[in-house]
Amino acid sequence: MGNSNPATCNRQSAAMPVKRIFGTDGVRGEANVHLTPELAFKLGRYGAYHLTVGGYPAIMIGKDTRLSGDMLEAAVAAGVASVGVDVHLLGVLPTPAVAWLVSRADMAGGIVISASHNPFEDNGIKFFSDQGLKLPVEQEERIEAGILSDVDSLPRPQGRDVGKIWQATDGIRDYTEYLKTIPGGDLHGLKIVVDCANGAASGIVPGLLADLGAEVIALHCEPDGLNINDGCGSLHPRVVRQMLLENRADLGLAFDGDADRLIAIDDKGDLLDGDDLVGLLALQLKAEGKLCGNAVTVTVMSNLGLERALEKYGISVVRTDVGDRNVLEEMLRRDIVLGGEQSGHIIINCYNTTGDGAAAALALLRSLRRHGKPLSSLKFGFERYPQVLLSVPVSDKEAWRKDNELQTAIQRMQDELGRDGRLYIRPSGTENMIRIMVEGPDRDRAESMVGELKNLIIAL
Repeated sequence: MGNSNPATCNRQSAAMPVKRIFGTDGVRGEANVHLTPELAFKLGRYGAYHLTVGGYPAIMIGKDTRLSGDMLEAAVAAGVASVGVDVHLLGVLPTPAVAWLVSRADMAGGIVISASHNPFEDNGIKFFSDQGLKLPVEQEERIEAGILSDVDSLPRPQGRDVGKIWQATDGIRDYTEYLKTIPGGDLHGLKIVVDCANGAASGIVPGLLADLGAEVIALHCEPDGLNINDGCGSLHPRVVRQMLLENRADLGLAFDGDADRLIAIDDKGDLLDGDDLVGLLALQLKAEGKLCGNAVTVTVMSNLGLERALEKYGISVVRTDVGDRNVLEEMLRRDIVLGGEQSGHIIINCYNTTGDGAAAALALLRSLRRHGKPLSSLKFGFERYPQVLLSVPVSDKEAWRKDNELQTAIQRMQDELGRDGRLYIRPSGTENMIRIMVEGPDRDRAESMVGELKNLIIAL
C-alpha cells in the first residue's frame, strides 16, 4: 500500500475518530447491545426517507434466521412506517433474493436484516436501492448524519398517512422460480451435498436442486434462531467434505447464513473458494463468448496466482477494495459481467446485482453439465502464492496512515516484493482492527514482513 504523503509529525496521536455506524457492508453488531431496537428504528426511519425521495413510497424487508431478526424487523418496519412509507415484510429470505425482488418491483428499495456469516448473537442491517444495488457510501453517510444529529427534522405523518405494514408471502416462490430459469438447470444424475448453515438458504436451495433433478443430501437446514453458522456453512466446509466423501457425491455446496456466499467442494474433496470459482466461471463464460471485455473483477484479497493464471488465457483482472458492493460498482463502470471475492461472494450481473450463492451454484452446475466431466477435472487450477493475514487491535483505525516510520516500512516492503507480491493494509469496517495482508513467493519472508508491520502498528 505504501502511498503517499506521510504526515511530517512522527508518532503523534491522531484525533479521536468520528463515530461511525455503517461499516463495509451496512450496519453490524451484537443484537440488542450494539445494534439495538432504538438504532434499528432510526435506521428504518432515516433509510426510508432517503430511499423514497422522488420514488415509490414502499420498501421490502427481508431477514435471515437469527433469533433477533424478529425484534429488529419490528423496529425497522416501525421506523419506515413512521415517515409514511409502506413496508412489505418478506420474512426469511436470502440477501440476494431481496435484491432481486426489489429490482423487479415498484419499490423504493429494500432492507435486509442479517449479519451474514457472523454468529447468531450478531445481526446487521443493510440497504438496497430501487435497482437492487447496495447504497453508495455517500448515501449511507447521509443516513448516518441524520441518525447522529441531535435534531430529528424528518416528517411525522398522522392518521391515514402513516405507513402500512404488509406481509408479503410470495418472495420465496418468485425467487425460486427465477433461479429455475438460469440455463443448464437439468441436474438429473448428480448427487449433491448442500450445507445451508441453518440460514436463509434452508427453505430454498435443497428443494430447488431436487426439483431440477438432483439427488440432494441436505445438511443444516433446520434453523432454530440460535444455530445459524454454528460449526456449519461456508466457514466450515469440512462438514460438507466429510459427507461428500462418505456418500461418493459429485460435489458439495456450502452457503453462509444469508446465502450470498458459496464455497464448493469437488468430487475428490478439494475445496473451491471464491478465487477458484471466479477462475472456472471466467473460462466458461469466455468459451461461451459472454465474458464482456475478457475481464473479471476481484478484490485486493484475491490471490495473485489467480491473476497470473488468467493472464495466460487473455483475461485481465481488475481489483477493488474489499466488499461485494465495490466489486459490483467496478463491474458496472467497466461493463464486466463476472466478479467475486475470495470469501465466496460471486456476482454474475446478468443474474443478480449482488453476491448470490444459489445463482453461482447453478452457473457452476451448468459447467458440469456442459462438459459432462467431474468438477475435479474442470476446476481452474492455479499456483497460489502464500498469503499471510493478520488483524491487529487498535484504538484509532486511522493513525497508521500518518506515521512516518510505518509508511516508510510499507514502501520498502512493496519495493522488495515488486510484481511478484503484494502488501495490503486496511482498517476493518466493523471492528477496531487493522487488517494486514502480505503475499509473495516466500512464506517466511511474508510472515517476517507481517510481524514487522504488526509491531509498528502496536507501537502507534
